[in-house]
Amino acid sequence: MNNRPITEDDLHAYVDDVLEPERRAEVGSYLADHPDVAKRVAGFTDQRELLRSALAPIADEPLPPELNLSRIVEGQRRRSPPAWWTIAAMLLLSVGGLGGWVMRGSLEAAPSGLAALAQEATYSYNVYAPDRIRPVEVRASDTTQLVEWISSRLNRPVKVPDLASSGYRLMGGRLVATQHGPAAMFMYDDDHGSRVVVLTRPMSSADQNAPITTHSNAGATGIAWADDGIGYSLVGPAPPNSLKAIANEVRRQAL
Repeated sequence: MNNRPITEDDLHAYVDDVLEPERRAEVGSYLADHPDVAKRVAGFTDQRELLRSALAPIADEPLPPELNLSRIVEGQRRRSPPAWWTIAAMLLLSVGGLGGWVMRGSLEAAPSGLAALAQEATYSYNVYAPDRIRPVEVRASDTTQLVEWISSRLNRPVKVPDLASSGYRLMGGRLVATQHGPAAMFMYDDDHGSRVVVLTRPMSSADQNAPITTHSNAGATGIAWADDGIGYSLVGPAPPNSLKAIANEVRRQAL
């Protein structure tokens, strides 16, 4: 039996129908057992259909004459026989121009910096925190292995925050794929079964240092910040003031 965990990439590939049949069946079974995640995946599907509907009228528009590949090639042929690299450049120009024509004004820029990290942490929380079977890939009993594995993937030493003073014990963690590279996710719970997630990864050029900021995405509240090129986001069901106190503890330990 395949015990590979279901990742965020698997969920998006499931929506796009690009998974191998066996893996698709595994994701389908996972969604059947996790209605909260299935609801979010259904939202992805609805967004995809809305996007397709929005783009359909533009995609059906005739291509502007200046982007017509036949006319470009014919014009070049009349002036002089092009070299092979010239033809390749014209092909790239045509494809790039067509993509820009179809997508113009239809999509907003993806979030970056601290906003992107906050969104990634919320997605990870919504996927893994409700999971009562395998919320983490490496459990707290194997913390040494977890730290070595994640540090090697992030190419820098990673510390696992100790939140015992805040009433939360470490459950374990996993490596999470994001649009900005791999991130470390640590999960904690308290005596009442409440769970919080800490997501951390190196930041790009945006928000190398950023103060603690409250964020709210997809119905979850979190706290995000960055210090010396490393970003952190804490997400959980606690009130913002309580989360901020926990975030301050994480930040103190990381400095």
